[in-house]
Amino acid sequence: MRRLDVPSRIPPPAQGHLRLGDRPDQPDAITVNARHLSRRGKPWFPITGEFHYGRYPAAEWREELVKVRAGGVTVVSTYVFWNLHEERRGVFDWSGDRDLRRFVATCAELGLDVVVRIGPWGHGESRNGGFPDWVLEAGCVPRTDDPRYLDLVRPLFAQIGAQLAGLTREHGGPVVAVQVENELYDQPGHLVTLKRLAQAAGIDAPLWTATGWGHARLPPDEVIPLFGGYPEAAWDTAHDGLPRQSRAHYFFGPGRDDDSIGADLRATEVTGSDESHLARYPFATCELGGGMYTSYHRRPIVEAADVAALGLVKLGSGSVWQGYYMYHGASQKIGALSTLQESHATGYPNDCPVISYDFQAPLGEYGQFRESFHHLRLQHLWLACDGPDLATMTLVMPPDAPGDTADRETLRWCVRSDGRSGFLFVNNHQPVEPLPAHEEVRFAVELDGRELVVPREPVTVPSGAYFVWPLARPVGGSLLLSATAQPMGVLDADEPVHVFCQTAGIPVELVFDAATVAEVEGPATVEHEAGRLVITDLVPGPGCLVRVRDASGAPAAVLVLDAAGALTAARGALWGADRLVLSERPVVIEEGRLVVYGQGSSGVRVHPAPDFAARTDGVFGLLPVPVAAGQVPEAKVEQVRQAGPARRPVLDPASGRASAPTDADFEQAAVYRVTVPVEAFAGEEEVLLRLDWVGDAGRAHVGGRLVADQFWYGPAWEIGLRRFREEILEHGIEVRLLPLREDAPVFVSPKARPAAYPGGSVLELRSVTLVPAPRTVVTEEGR
Repeated sequence: MRRLDVPSRIPPPAQGHLRLGDRPDQPDAITVNARHLSRRGKPWFPITGEFHYGRYPAAEWREELVKVRAGGVTVVSTYVFWNLHEERRGVFDWSGDRDLRRFVATCAELGLDVVVRIGPWGHGESRNGGFPDWVLEAGCVPRTDDPRYLDLVRPLFAQIGAQLAGLTREHGGPVVAVQVENELYDQPGHLVTLKRLAQAAGIDAPLWTATGWGHARLPPDEVIPLFGGYPEAAWDTAHDGLPRQSRAHYFFGPGRDDDSIGADLRATEVTGSDESHLARYPFATCELGGGMYTSYHRRPIVEAADVAALGLVKLGSGSVWQGYYMYHGASQKIGALSTLQESHATGYPNDCPVISYDFQAPLGEYGQFRESFHHLRLQHLWLACDGPDLATMTLVMPPDAPGDTADRETLRWCVRSDGRSGFLFVNNHQPVEPLPAHEEVRFAVELDGRELVVPREPVTVPSGAYFVWPLARPVGGSLLLSATAQPMGVLDADEPVHVFCQTAGIPVELVFDAATVAEVEGPATVEHEAGRLVITDLVPGPGCLVRVRDASGAPAAVLVLDAAGALTAARGALWGADRLVLSERPVVIEEGRLVVYGQGSSGVRVHPAPDFAARTDGVFGLLPVPVAAGQVPEAKVEQVRQAGPARRPVLDPASGRASAPTDADFEQAAVYRVTVPVEAFAGEEEVLLRLDWVGDAGRAHVGGRLVADQFWYGPAWEIGLRRFREEILEHGIEVRLLPLREDAPVFVSPKARPAAYPGGSVLELRSVTLVPAPRTVVTEEGR
């Protein structure tokens, strides 16, 4: 039995000391105390997803932002890269894909808040961290209060202020936060200067933030320090193991910092571990890894569980603001004067792709839905309901918690509680280094004067499991003391439906305070046991709905989904009701319509069932959603040239890390000409070119223009064709592939590493296919 005593009284948070927030008398006032954020006088739990407007076609912003919102993200964060807007000094460009104003306004139309990361230095794998080359040649000391540097910054901020005019909170706009600089750890006075310059330029928000990792010295009470944590680190060396700091993010605990982020650019080593000063601020994040980019020398694979388990650990550890980087992948621009990626040529220790910034994100470089999208959405469905309560709760660690990050044997768990109710968190997942299963597991939590033992009978927590269970939480007017199922939110109706999902294959049991329950009806076994009402023998799925009447007779229901079905769940206002949708294909609920993405003929399940549903599955209405039949066009592939000898490894003298192939190296690449038939573009939807290959590096050109690239790392290379339609039909696509040498000093995941290198290198193009991404709209008429 694993035991934990929760203090009965949680001290109130300090407040009034932070120079942040709206005036409390504003109708939609955002305020902040030392523990959490509030909005409209109630606790507020924002969920932020990073999406870079300047790296994505403006014509597709709205569609992609709707997807972001469908994933449960409530706030969009975006960098303003200086080198995208003022590549030549004094010549600003805010047009087309660079139209910040249009992007922020589109977010507002969709009900999404915005965090603007204004720099001036941003990083984000942008050339010079986002500085135009001329800034580095201007004879000033960047990222300081050097007056010569500030004179360069003022025009930029004035331009940003003009873009955001009328979109700030003062005018009812969506900009809730502004981040100044990024990863600046030793210039607190400069951060205040930048904040004042921004405010003078009309850039304002209730919340001002700065990245706090690396034990950054920030100006007290002027900004909220935001933190991060990644499942992998493309900036690490080319070793085979899990990066040291990444391991730490899979342990519950009060620590917030990650001194590895940005360490490759710090001039001095971080020392010390005191975080006591952070008690003045809520635990907020802006860079929980939604994936990871591929550098040339390190090419990790990030799995969905790696992303979701890390996010859950941060929630258990006290996060009150989840922020993901990246949530939506993108493509680097090529500037008029240079490429705009970080590279050895610009003094960065890691060579990045010229174009690709896919980041293995929940939504990919061309809007692809990734498995991590569904795993994170499962958490976000819960937070949409219980996030405000969770925000007020504090971390309580068990006495048997692991002592250090080398411990792979002790079960990792904790509780967040307000002294009356709470949530029990368990994580038994860690990338690269699988954790053992734990048998005979039960938890005994002393909470508000009573001991909650969950489960009643010992269970096995399998390797790779991660979940959250409720403790003393309301279900309608009844009190659910414990449940071995993860909450997913509450559907608003005359009879509120509390949705849960089974976790880790563990049998589901619901334990209520018997004094708060008058009646239970449904497919389950109900037993009374020492003042508790225990519901067991539940079979999770579309028909697993139990009705509970409280002591006053008011109804509520509990719907328990199986784990696979829960990952397909979406929720939203649809056809006049708050509905839950289960779909094997990704779905988006938009303006009373249900949009189903992808191929296949599987239907969708909707609860409550709409009147026009002809069939049912359990308590769900079953709607057929066929995709128009038709043969997928084939791309014609012709090899134009064989690859030359494999390129010898080149090491960057400054970093000692492998350098990416140059334009000259690609003159020795294997060349393939891909012809796409016009039939592939019959609709307006995206069409992906999917290349299954093995090698080192690849580039795709259309009409002589580089449009996509990849450092091979295992998964198929996907290129979205919609944005290049006319050029592709005229010129076709030229794909250039380089072989990977067996002795190349690069890390490739063992999951993907080639088994053989004939003649000392490997290059193989296994297949080239076209994959349409159709959108099917379901209305009240059924189609």
